[in-house]
Amino acid sequence: MRLKISLLREPKHQELVSCVGWTNAEELYSCSDDHQIVKWNLLTSETSQIVKLPDDIYPIDLHWFPKSIGLKKQTQAESFVLTSSDGKFHLISKLGRVEKSVEAHCGAVLAGRWNYEGTALITVGEDGQVKIWSKSGMLRSTLAQQGTPVYSVAWGPDSEKVLYTAGKQLIIKPLQPNAKILQWKAHDGIILKVDWNSVNDLILSAGEDCKYKVWDSYGRLLYSSQPHEHPITSVAWAPDGELFAVGSFHTLRLCDKTGWSYALEKPSTGSIFNIAWSIDGTQIAGACGNGQVVFAHVVEQRWEWKNFEVTLTKRRTMQVRNVLNDAVDLLEFRDRVIKASLNYGHLVVSTSLQCYVFSTKNWNTPLIFDLKEGTVSLILQAERHFLLVDGGGIYLYSYEGRFISSPKFPGMRTDILNAQMVSLSNDTIAVKDKADEKIIFLFEASSGKPLGDGKILSHKNEILEIALDQKGLTSERKIAFIDKNRDLYITSVKRFGKEEQIIKLGTMVHTLAWCDTSNILCGLQDTRFTVWYYPNTVYVDRDILPKTLFEKDASEFSKNPHIVSFVGNQVTIRRADGSLLHVSISPYPAILHEYVSSSKWEDAVRLCRFVKEQTMWACLAAMSVANRDMTTAEIAYASIGEIDKVQYINSIKDLPSKESKMAHMLMFSGNIQEAETVLLQAGLIYQAIQINIDLYNWERALELAVKHKTHVDTVLAYRQKFLETFGKQETNKRYLQYAEGKHFLPGHVTDFEHQGHHCSPGRPGFYCFCSISNHVSIVSTSTICTSSLSYTLSSATATPWHMPLSPHTWTTVVASQVGLTASGICSLQSILHSAAKLIFLKWWSDHITPALSELQLYPSYSQQGVHTPY
Repeated sequence: MRLKISLLREPKHQELVSCVGWTNAEELYSCSDDHQIVKWNLLTSETSQIVKLPDDIYPIDLHWFPKSIGLKKQTQAESFVLTSSDGKFHLISKLGRVEKSVEAHCGAVLAGRWNYEGTALITVGEDGQVKIWSKSGMLRSTLAQQGTPVYSVAWGPDSEKVLYTAGKQLIIKPLQPNAKILQWKAHDGIILKVDWNSVNDLILSAGEDCKYKVWDSYGRLLYSSQPHEHPITSVAWAPDGELFAVGSFHTLRLCDKTGWSYALEKPSTGSIFNIAWSIDGTQIAGACGNGQVVFAHVVEQRWEWKNFEVTLTKRRTMQVRNVLNDAVDLLEFRDRVIKASLNYGHLVVSTSLQCYVFSTKNWNTPLIFDLKEGTVSLILQAERHFLLVDGGGIYLYSYEGRFISSPKFPGMRTDILNAQMVSLSNDTIAVKDKADEKIIFLFEASSGKPLGDGKILSHKNEILEIALDQKGLTSERKIAFIDKNRDLYITSVKRFGKEEQIIKLGTMVHTLAWCDTSNILCGLQDTRFTVWYYPNTVYVDRDILPKTLFEKDASEFSKNPHIVSFVGNQVTIRRADGSLLHVSISPYPAILHEYVSSSKWEDAVRLCRFVKEQTMWACLAAMSVANRDMTTAEIAYASIGEIDKVQYINSIKDLPSKESKMAHMLMFSGNIQEAETVLLQAGLIYQAIQINIDLYNWERALELAVKHKTHVDTVLAYRQKFLETFGKQETNKRYLQYAEGKHFLPGHVTDFEHQGHHCSPGRPGFYCFCSISNHVSIVSTSTICTSSLSYTLSSATATPWHMPLSPHTWTTVVASQVGLTASGICSLQSILHSAAKLIFLKWWSDHITPALSELQLYPSYSQQGVHTPY
C-alpha cells in the first residue's frame, strides 16, 4: 500500500494554508493566511474562491458540521466552523456566508471541533481554556482552564469525554463534573496535534520531540515512532480507523493503526499543518506551508485468498493474479474503488455508486447493482452471502445480488462499526453494541429479525472483539469473543428462554479467528499461538479440553501481532512491524470435522488410528459424545487412557431405555438440569430424583418427590442414611416436616432403580417393589386392573421376606397403577439384566408363590398370561 501524490505546479494560495476540510468525497475547502477560502472539485479539477475573509481574520482550524444527525441524513456537509487568530470562531455556510461570529478566547482560537451528533462545539485557545458551545454558538460551560496554550482537542467516541493537550501532557476529561480525569506525560516536547478515532478508540499524538505515538483510551502507549528530522505538525485517523496519516516538513507518511508505516512520501510542500481524510477513506488532503494543497490517493492495496492475489493498481483499476499459472486479469471500474473483500471464492468491490461481485471462476462477467449510499465502510463475507455497512445501515446480499435483509437495533450507529464489532455466518449476524459494550445483538441472516426469543447476549465486562463460527448447523452455532480483560469466551447463539452458559476458553488472548472450512478456532494467547481444534469440548467434557489444543511458541510474532486470516489449515499473522507470517497447522482435524459432520464414524476412527495423535483421539471423543455415538466414544476415550469414562459409557450402553441413556449422557457432559428434564418428560420420576440424590441436591430431590407425590419415603431414607454416615442431625425444616411419623430400618433403600430399572404403569406383566415396613401389596399394572390388595404379614413371617439382592436391603412387593410411595421401583422383566437373577428366582419360588396361592391372586395373573416373573 502506498500514496499517490498530486500537486499543482502553481499554488492557488499566496500564503500558508492553515486548514482543509472535505464536504464530500470529491469536494474540498481550504483556508489560508491570504484570507481566502477556496473550493476544490476533484472530478473536474477546478478550483474557485468561495469568499475572501476580512483582513483581520487569519484562519487556524476548520471543521465541517457532521453529515448525519440521528435519522436525518445529508448527502454533504452544509456549514463549518472556522477558528481564527482574533479570538473568535465563525459559523460559515457552504456558500461562504458568515452566519455568526463569536468571541471565544483571549488570544487565538487554536482548534474547534463538533461532536459526532452535531449538538455541541468545543474550542481551545492560547488562553488555556477549553470551552463547550451549543450548536448556535451559545456558551454552555468552560470545561478546563490552565496556564499553557491548548494546541489541539478531540472528542471521545461517545461524545462524553474530551481529549486536549497541556504542554507535554495529554488530558482526558469527562463532561460529568465529578468524574475522574486521566492525565499523563505523552511527549518530551510540546504536543501539537491529537486525534481520537471513534471506531477503534485509539488516540494519536504528535509533538515537537519529532515523534508520533499511538495510545489506547486508558493512556497506555501502544506505539512510539523513531524521531523524525522535524517536528510532527499534523496527524489524522482514516474514518474506518484502519489507517492514519502523519505530516511533517516535506513529509507525508501513511501508517497502519498499530503504528508501523506503509509508505513515506517526500513532497515539496513545506510543513503540513493540517491533514484531512475524505469521507470514504481513500484520499488525503494536506494544508501546506508553501501555499500548496497536497492530495494523495491510497493505492496498491492487496487482498489474498488461496491462490489469488488482487491489487488495486489505480483508483479505478484492479489486477488479479493467479499464482498457480501466473494468469493476470485486469478489472476496470467506472468509479473510484472504495472497499473490497476477497473470500469464499468471490471478490466483492464497492465503488462510490455501485457494488461489483466477481466469481473466482469467471472474472469477465461481474454481477453489478447500485448502492443506496456510496460510502461503504465495511464488507464482510460468508459462504452464502456478504454484508455491506454504510452510513445508512447494515445490508445483507446474496452473491447473486439479491437483497436479503437489513437488521436494525435501537441506537444503531453504523459509522463506527468495524470487523471486530460485526461478525457474519451463513445463518447469523452478530453486532456489538457501541453504546453498551457488554451487549451483543444477534440476528437471523435470512430475515434480519432478532435470533431465537429475541434476548440479547450480555457479558459482565466490556467486549472487544467478536467472531462467529462458519460451519455446522444453526442450532449449534457458536460465538467467541474477547473482553477487556483479554479473556476468551465461547457461547451458543441460540437462546430460547434459558440462559446459555458462557464459558471461558483462554486468558490473555489478543486476537482470534475461526477457520473458514471447519469450526476450528485459533488465537494468540499471551506468549503462545493456540489452536482449539474442537472448542465445543467445553460443553461436552471439559476435562479433556487441554488434550484438544495445539500450542506453539509465539515469540517469533513479536509484540502485538494480529491474525489476518484463517483459510484451510493456514493462518496468516501480521507482526507489529507490518510483516506477514504464515503458520500451517495439521490438516487432519479439519478432515475429522468433515467425517463427523457426515456421520462417518468408522472413517473418523480409521483416520485417528492412522494419525496416532492424542489430540485427534481427544477431539473424536468429544465429538462422539456430543453426537451421542457411544461406540466411537468408548474407542476414543480408551485411546487417550480415560478408563473411568470408558466404564461409565459402558454402563450407559447397558441402560434399558433410550431416555435413560440420553439423560446419563447429558450428565456425562455436565448438563444436570437437561438430564433431569429428559427423565421427567419420559415419566422416569424416580431416576430424576435419584440424580439429585446422587449429587446431594437434597432440596431438589424432595421437591420432585413431593410434586409428583411419589418416593418421598425414598428421599427421606437416603437423607437419613447420609446424615448417619456423617454423624449429623437433621436441620432442614422441610425434611423434618415430612419425616415426622416416618420410621426407617437400616438398609431400607433398594438399588433396583439406581441401575436404571423402572416400572411402566398401564402395561400388563409389570410389578413394582417398595420398602414399606411389614406390608406387601400386589397389583397388576394391566390397563384393566385398578384394584389393590394389601396383606399385613405377621412378625413371624416377616423375616423370610428379607431379600438379599444387595446388602441390608429390606423389600416387599408393591404394585400400583399410579402414585406409588416406594423406595425401589423396577420392572420384573428388567430384572433379567440384574446380577441377582438367580437369587431372586429362588426367593420368588420360596416366598412369593405361596403368598399368592394363599391370597388366591395367582390365577388372575395366569389369566393374563403371566405365570412367572420371567
